[in-house]
Amino acid sequence: MRILVLNWRDLTHPASGGAEVYTEQVLRRWVQAGHEVTLFAAAVAGRPADETIDGYRVVRAGNRFTVYREARRWWERHGRGRYDVVVDETNTVPFLAHEWVDDGARTIALVHQTCEEIWHVNAPPLLAHLGRYRLEPNWLRRLGRGPILAVSESTRDALARFGAHDVTVVPEGYEPPAVLPAVLKAEQPTAVFCGRMVSYKRPYDVMRAVELARRELPGLRLRMIGGGPLLERLRAGAPDGVDFLGRVPEQVKLDEMARAHVHLATSVREGWGLVVTEAAAVGTPTIAYDVPGLRDSTRAAGGVVVPPHPEAMARWLCELMPSRFAGPFPALPHGGAHSWDDVAATVLDAVTEKARAPHTDIRRDHENQLRGAHV
Repeated sequence: MRILVLNWRDLTHPASGGAEVYTEQVLRRWVQAGHEVTLFAAAVAGRPADETIDGYRVVRAGNRFTVYREARRWWERHGRGRYDVVVDETNTVPFLAHEWVDDGARTIALVHQTCEEIWHVNAPPLLAHLGRYRLEPNWLRRLGRGPILAVSESTRDALARFGAHDVTVVPEGYEPPAVLPAVLKAEQPTAVFCGRMVSYKRPYDVMRAVELARRELPGLRLRMIGGGPLLERLRAGAPDGVDFLGRVPEQVKLDEMARAHVHLATSVREGWGLVVTEAAAVGTPTIAYDVPGLRDSTRAAGGVVVPPHPEAMARWLCELMPSRFAGPFPALPHGGAHSWDDVAATVLDAVTEKARAPHTDIRRDHENQLRGAHV
């Protein structure tokens, strides 16, 4: 097939993350399977507007706000008639390609997570209210008129609340290190947090949970890994037993995870929660807040989900740390996720199935609805 993927970032973008790793791993395997693949993404300083990476073409234009408009312009000038399938990869804002792809190509959305509560921790109050209650519901209702692939049950359930009815869950992937860290567990009971020091990851909750747990486990220590805008403020207010490592190389991160007895995750929500998978792959279980995404990855990895407040996490730390400290937790293959080969094949099968399904003119339906609204 000839496949066009729309994503506001590619892996070379300085703000790239788990969604972009997912995209890169899948696309290069599709190319190896004989498909012709193009990725359209925002411009990146120092990178060409058009280049080939691992066999697939990357076209770049616009910024985080204008990339959606530029994608439609590029389609009108260069894309129309050249692709069989268009994948609208959604990171909060969809491209809504099903409303402007007009040559018979099939459009399928790929959604990693919805934003919802994150609006209130990442945006000023007025924009947060507008985003959560007006913009995102509108985007997702429109996106839900076509088929969607979601990377977790939590994301599927969230999309269903916004009216999506054709949602297929596809797996999350992870490639564990070829050689697992050759380190022993720490001598003292140790917890680890790994993530950007930003509000929606709720690092303050992790510190508070450990502070409460230390009343029963006075030797408990917490290792905080990651950079971010809150790092210095968190470091300045850290209670006893908390160490900040900042942003560290990948191998150091894996070694620290492997030394810890438990990994803690407290995000507002995630698409999956890759850090949970990484911890399980090196033999460290997770206690996570019972929120979308984290519940999926934590249960898949054999961890424990708890109510989303520090007191609950502290109680489970006191309950589980003695047993976790006494015995090893075996490294879990792929950390409870799937191999990238499995992911790429499963997503391709889902895309192929949707592409062959009876065609519904979603664009025409949308235009008719707009006309009806005007009447």
